[in-house]
Amino acid sequence: MRLYITTMLILTYCLAASQSLIGEVLDTNNKGIADADVFVIETQKLYQTDALGTFEIPDIFEGKYTLNIFATGYSMKLIPIEIKNLNEPLQITLDAVNVDIATVEVNAASNQIFRLSRLSDIQGTGIYASKKTEVIQLDKIIANFATNNPRQVYASVPGLNIWENDGAGLQLGIGARGLDPNRTANFNTRQNGYDISADALGYPESYYTPPTEALKKIEVVRGAASLQYGPQFGGLLNFQFKDGAIDEKFKLTLSNTLGSYQFLNSFSSVEGKVKNLSYYAFYQRKQGDGWRENSTFEQNTAYASAAYQFHPKFSLKLDFTHMDYLAQQPGGLVDFEFNQDPRQSKRERNWFKVNWQLAAANADYAIRPDLKWNTRFFYLNASRQALGELGPINRPDPLRERDLIRGKYNNWGLESRLLKRYKIGESIQNFLVGIRYYKGFSISQQGNADATAEPNFTFLNPDDLEKSDYDFPSQNLSVFAENLFNITSKWSVTPGIRWENIETNSEGYYKVQFNSGGQTIAEERIYEERNNPRSFALLGIGTSYRFNDDLEIYANASQNYRSINFSDMAIVNTNLVVDSLLQDESGFNIDFGSRGQLWNNRIVFDASLFYLKYNNRIGIGTIIQNDLIVGEKASAFRTNIGDAQIVGLETYAEAKQQFFADKKHPLQANLFVNAAFIQGHYTSGGTDFINQKVELIPPFNIKTGLKILYRKFGLSYQYSYTRRHFTDATNATSFPDATRGIIPSYWIHDLNVMYSFKYFKLKASINNLFDRPYFTRRANAYPGPGIIPADGRTFYVNL
Repeated sequence: MRLYITTMLILTYCLAASQSLIGEVLDTNNKGIADADVFVIETQKLYQTDALGTFEIPDIFEGKYTLNIFATGYSMKLIPIEIKNLNEPLQITLDAVNVDIATVEVNAASNQIFRLSRLSDIQGTGIYASKKTEVIQLDKIIANFATNNPRQVYASVPGLNIWENDGAGLQLGIGARGLDPNRTANFNTRQNGYDISADALGYPESYYTPPTEALKKIEVVRGAASLQYGPQFGGLLNFQFKDGAIDEKFKLTLSNTLGSYQFLNSFSSVEGKVKNLSYYAFYQRKQGDGWRENSTFEQNTAYASAAYQFHPKFSLKLDFTHMDYLAQQPGGLVDFEFNQDPRQSKRERNWFKVNWQLAAANADYAIRPDLKWNTRFFYLNASRQALGELGPINRPDPLRERDLIRGKYNNWGLESRLLKRYKIGESIQNFLVGIRYYKGFSISQQGNADATAEPNFTFLNPDDLEKSDYDFPSQNLSVFAENLFNITSKWSVTPGIRWENIETNSEGYYKVQFNSGGQTIAEERIYEERNNPRSFALLGIGTSYRFNDDLEIYANASQNYRSINFSDMAIVNTNLVVDSLLQDESGFNIDFGSRGQLWNNRIVFDASLFYLKYNNRIGIGTIIQNDLIVGEKASAFRTNIGDAQIVGLETYAEAKQQFFADKKHPLQANLFVNAAFIQGHYTSGGTDFINQKVELIPPFNIKTGLKILYRKFGLSYQYSYTRRHFTDATNATSFPDATRGIIPSYWIHDLNVMYSFKYFKLKASINNLFDRPYFTRRANAYPGPGIIPADGRTFYVNL
């Protein structure tokens, strides 16, 4: 710590002159215009304004430049500027225009360039300099948004391991760098900047996935996000909703999708701006029978937001989200059953039910041009219920009373940030400080439900549950700070620190049963009360060097931390034994990469090496247990396996080319390649694990595709390949109940086409074009246990 502080002080006094251009884009009423594009013609760099209309162009040399300013609903403006000594922010005013929005959208589609960009060094009240960041621009993707298809939506983010639990996009499961993809639990998952997972501390799983049709972009910040957004190893995943039209009082969008196996998706949105009030709202209804037997589902999602500009410098935005779904879960298969017929199902009595409510308030205040403040408050009230037969899948359903697991989540949080720009000499610096308070209360209950096949989520004995009943109160106070030091006009250094005070508690009971002859002859109720307070600091530092406007190298190192899940402490699972002495995990991420553009901005790329040190990693091993039927049996054992290290290369490149460029309507083609090479092994732990490969790491995966745009027509084709990998730390190739074993290599082709005319847009897609049978996961519990087959060939049409 002393060395770290000394380094920060030395950097402060070693700064040489560098310049940043700070500006505001305003309307004729002197109100900031959010998400306006600021394009520097000479450098071919694009920047965006924040919620208050301000922007920053860092590290710009002295000289003459031309800014191209564009915002939907406003006239475009070219601004010539000369960079010398920058003392006052640049103010740019745009005039509103009345245009045919459908024409604007079609023209915008014809000018789409790259599907991936990155966050600016300073964006809003966040510092992203020297970090590995990706921004998925959804308006630049031709894909099947109705099903939230993650294989297509996240195709431009390298190194992801994607679990495909269902073909409807009810839940998102992505992991990076060997982290468990289950419900994206290793990312700090947010919507419009606030948390959406069940419990950020003890159960950071996301049962709710925002509809892709409603999103403007998805922001991904890798492990170095631990300093600003929470200590998770994966980093930040932020879904940014559309803000609504700013040039119309009322706009209605209707979208309907029909697909294979009775799939129906209806999406309707309204948006507009009336004086100082802008709004956006949608309702989505999704239902279908599913590709497999016993996999029907129905989902409802509704969202409403309203933003009011009280003053040119102050705005307040309110959000509310509701989501509920009921899904029948066909269960898992063993290996020979999957090879025989992956569409078959051995469970018809398993159901899953989710209810999610989110509310949030977000305030932005530009106190001065050099001082910004943001505060966000969020509240979650939610529940999830899993009902069915959890017994091993290699045995028939005994048709006994079913298992019901109920979780309730009630939590809230407040996060406040302050970003200060200041000078040391002639060099502009940026200092960020923030504080976060989070309070959660979760309930986990497990007991018996009826023996029917109906979705009856009712305990038979609610006052005396047969398995367990726990309360999990928790609270968290965090303080974080980062400073972007511009050492020269080309070189910057960003040190940071985060202090965490976490307290997780549990109170409740579980029951132990004593059996004889297949009958329960006695049981014992065991009460538990735990209190686990801890405090610690996470440190990080990053650096970036720009050789010129087209090439940058960056590096960062950041510590990470992850506490054990509530589900590890309270859920009884016949397929899995959980170590009662589980401990929290810790470690760090290191990134070193290069990014930029080539060939006059016709190729963009980002290639980076990473090293992930994972201490006390929790994984699946084996334990020997006594079984009344088969005697001794080997069972899956969830425990702290040991320390692991994971290294990899993540690359992304995209090229654009226009044909018939001299004509009024050129043909545009974009080709992208996303490839990752990752290896991991255990360096400590039991003798069964040392030097074993880390589970859930495909050693090689690639996604590549082609997008073609011509006039009102668009086409995209994508090929995805994932190499075989292990699912547990023992590196088992197979297991009788199929909860562990190899994930075989698989490849998939997807095809999407689009045609726009007047106010309409018609899309058609084929997922898994060649009907390839494959699976991405083996589950220990729901939605299994066993192999969870991914969907075969499916067709969709959207208007």
